Parts: sequence; C-alpha cells; structure tokens
Amino acid sequence: MSTPPPHVLPSVLQKAKIAYTLWFSIVDNIPKAHRYTLGGKVEDYFLETLECIFTALYLSPDRKIPRIEMTISKLDGVKFFAQLAWENKCIPNKQYADLSEKLEEVGKMLGGWKKGLEKPR
Repeated sequence: MSTPPPHVLPSVLQKAKIAYTLWFSIVDNIPKAHRYTLGGKVEDYFLETLECIFTALYLSPDRKIPRIEMTISKLDGVKFFAQLAWENKCIPNKQYADLSEKLEEVGKMLGGWKKGLEKPR
C-alpha cells in the first residue's frame, strides 16, 4: 500500500530541484561538442535522481530505503559526470563549485532520510 503524497514538497526534493535549476542554466554553456554527450549524461542522472526522490515519497516505509539507496547512487552519477565535465573545462570553476555544494547538501539530506528510516522505533 502506498502512502499519500505530501502536500508540501519535502526539503530534499526542493533542494534537488534547486540544484537541477542551476544545472539547467549551466548546460547551455557547455561546448556543443560535449553538451549532448557528457552534458547529456549529467542530465540523465539528474532527472533519474529527481524521479527517484519523487517516487520514494509515495512508497510505504519498508520500500523507501531501497529507493533512497538507488537515489544516492544516481546522485553519485550526477556528481561524477559533472566533475568529469569540469575537469575537461566544460563547466567554469564557480558554477561547478556552486553545483557541487548543492549536490553535497542533497546527498546529506538523502543520507539523513535513510538513517531516519533505519532507526528502530
């Protein structure tokens, strides 16, 4: 049985959306030769991360933990490919630093969510 959707978006989803909005402003400035390859990879992982967070909101508590673990894995993919884009000078230092900060915050929130669900009641 699924839990009903929240009326107010949880902060982890809000923070992930803010990070994606930042990415959305970065991707158009990635050189065209890399925008649809490396940039596309970041985009795919980002959208999967958002989808996993959104989906986890509707799952029963016992099904949330595996979905959150998958979400953390997808977020790690965003971080890895964004770093690769930065290392190859597709993303300026300042934008990469801003994005990394937001992604780290989302990661901490996901870890906290998972730990909260794992605690015995």
